[in-house]
Amino acid sequence: MTVEMTTSGPAATWLKRRSRISAIEIVFWLATLLPFFLFPSYLSLASQIAIGALFALSVDLILGYAGIITLGHAMFFGIGAYTAAILAKHGWGEPLTGLVAAAVVAGAVGFVTSFIIVRVQHLALIMITLGLGLLTYELANSFSTVTGGTDGLGVTIWPIFGRFDFDLWGYTAYSYALVILFIGVLVARRIVNSSFGLALTGIRENSQRMPAIGSVYRTHLQKIYVVAASMAGIAGALLTQTTGTVSLDTLSFQRSADVVVMLILGGTGRLYGGIIGAIIFLVARDRLSDMNPQYWYFWIGLLLMAIVLVMPGGILGGLSRLFGRFVR
Repeated sequence: MTVEMTTSGPAATWLKRRSRISAIEIVFWLATLLPFFLFPSYLSLASQIAIGALFALSVDLILGYAGIITLGHAMFFGIGAYTAAILAKHGWGEPLTGLVAAAVVAGAVGFVTSFIIVRVQHLALIMITLGLGLLTYELANSFSTVTGGTDGLGVTIWPIFGRFDFDLWGYTAYSYALVILFIGVLVARRIVNSSFGLALTGIRENSQRMPAIGSVYRTHLQKIYVVAASMAGIAGALLTQTTGTVSLDTLSFQRSADVVVMLILGGTGRLYGGIIGAIIFLVARDRLSDMNPQYWYFWIGLLLMAIVLVMPGGILGGLSRLFGRFVR
């Protein structure tokens, strides 16, 4: 017997109701258009937020929903970034196919490493993901003739559809990143509001019981890990394409740690937790680094501790207690 939701009945009705777009979500996506009109000088920051949100969403799929604790997810982000950069460096700067290539390569690496990931838990899992991330960073540094090493790579990206250039002010970059983020949210929504998504939640809560009810939990974990790797690769490729450059920073432990902080701030296991966390973290970084470039992480640390102590479930976890079903 396998665990699958039927296409009719109470379970299917509950999933259908859960997957409906709420009014507050519509307001949120309309609000993402405000930077075009109210903050045009911050469009570059807005595009970085959209990319960070997509990266955080990819981590949330495995950490918040499946319970795979990772400190090395920047490996896939960097692989996607370098895939798009290397393609552009060798004469193919078309952005959309660059995203597809980044997703395929990052997903392939995610598939290979998933056989290790699903066989360990807890502290061992943290160490494995951290080790994979550090290994990838050093490999990229060693092959400096391909990756550019510490100097990085500067690339030229073609206009989107041959018409929309990546302008200096960031209009195209933000539009592009926002559309890809929206598609990523739709994909994530479809996953988490399905029988597969419920199985992932069951694995997160108690992986030992899942085989007893017919769930092949390791296969489920491998699938979501590959999906998350591909999504992170797309986010990395977006960074390369919107900035025209890539460096070893995309593979760094710091980037893996930052995205986990974003999730904790926003709330893990919530569709919009990573997005809210990315907004808070990157806006705070921009403002605080202007005030004090050397010690801005001090204030991030205080903010993180305050959120964890006052709202253990993150910003959305706290808001859900006030607004219930309207907060995802």
